[in-house]
Amino acid sequence: MPGIVIVGAQWGDEGKGKATDWLGDRVDFCVRYSGGNNAGHTVVVGGETFTLHLLPSGILNPGCRCVIGNGVVIDPGVLYEELDGLAARGVHVEHPLVSAAAHIITPYHQTIDKVTERFLGKRRIGTTGRGIGPAYSDKVNRVGVRVQDLLDADLLAAKVAASLENKNQLLVKVFNRRPIEAGPIVEALLAYGERLRPHVVDAARVLNGALDAGEVVLFEGAQAHHLDVDHGTYPYVTSSNPTAGGACTGTGVGPTRIDRVVGIVKAYTTRVGEGPFPTELTDADGATLRARGNEYGATTGRPRRCGWFDPLVVRQAAMVNAFTDIFLTKLDVLTGFERIPVCVGYDVPGLGRVGEWPLTEAQVEAATPVYEDIPGWTEDISGARTFDELPDACRAYVLRLEALCGTRISGVGVGPGREQTIIRHDLL
Repeated sequence: MPGIVIVGAQWGDEGKGKATDWLGDRVDFCVRYSGGNNAGHTVVVGGETFTLHLLPSGILNPGCRCVIGNGVVIDPGVLYEELDGLAARGVHVEHPLVSAAAHIITPYHQTIDKVTERFLGKRRIGTTGRGIGPAYSDKVNRVGVRVQDLLDADLLAAKVAASLENKNQLLVKVFNRRPIEAGPIVEALLAYGERLRPHVVDAARVLNGALDAGEVVLFEGAQAHHLDVDHGTYPYVTSSNPTAGGACTGTGVGPTRIDRVVGIVKAYTTRVGEGPFPTELTDADGATLRARGNEYGATTGRPRRCGWFDPLVVRQAAMVNAFTDIFLTKLDVLTGFERIPVCVGYDVPGLGRVGEWPLTEAQVEAATPVYEDIPGWTEDISGARTFDELPDACRAYVLRLEALCGTRISGVGVGPGREQTIIRHDLL
């Protein structure tokens, strides 16, 4: 039975939550392996909309065990806000298992994140201000606080004090801020630790055991390939590895246990925050895509930058992540456009016409897209449940994207609902 990785193929917000939720009722485990609550996955079930930030999207499927892996940085306040919020809406879910090795986001990480971003001014990265980057920095610098530390009062107090010693110097002497006291932070984290204690596990052992037993494990990435700290549009990236390889390092499951890698691709392109975006639209078409697609960040509410489909972006992701399949989302948003431009290459100063993702950041920034126009359609496709039910022009658009991306499109989303999905090739 397979290990399946879900990866965003663009700059995030592709609809990974929908794809994960759709598969969730047919898998045994759903695992978050990277990122933190800077991600937002929107899932629509029975007409109700749920926005998840730390909880794996499979949490809404009864019978699917959920795990938060060691590659995730966890704000325990957000975790319990989500769980309590679901309970308040009458949705009772099983508490996810949490890796003992996952790192914790503390209030001082959030403070450092916000003051640093303000300090950068025009050079800002466009972070969510939720402490993600500083938490990962502490992890790499080996001064981080892990979930297991919340279960040991003396160890936690020592780690927080040691971490604050340098951070308070920075806050006071560079940013002219007051120092942060360790006591209240330790007290709050210990309280979360007691609530977490029954759910803390060796996630690698749990997941490898599940695969050994023939169970299906779905690995859910946050953000997307082009926000990967190693492979994305650096420095305008996240602080972790949302690529398929991150599923291995972020859970403790070896690469030979991964059977499928599904790239989630929006039928057009969006991104939030700063950074290059060759097909970005700043005209009426971009505003139309934003309005029709409700393109506002699930975590921050920020309006997303919108543009036409760019297969160069997707092909780069497909190569690095070794996509076996693509799940195409939000096809319904394009209904009503008379013609739909699709990027087929870039004009790059000094290079001329290129058909693949450029080598350098400067080349991506300078790239001008070259478009091919594809006829649009006017028919409502939200009720289609088979590929043949789509209008001819709509099917032609999907097939053209499939040819340009070089990976088969196995699923198509024609609306936000769980049931608004067309399956061309089953993934299980």
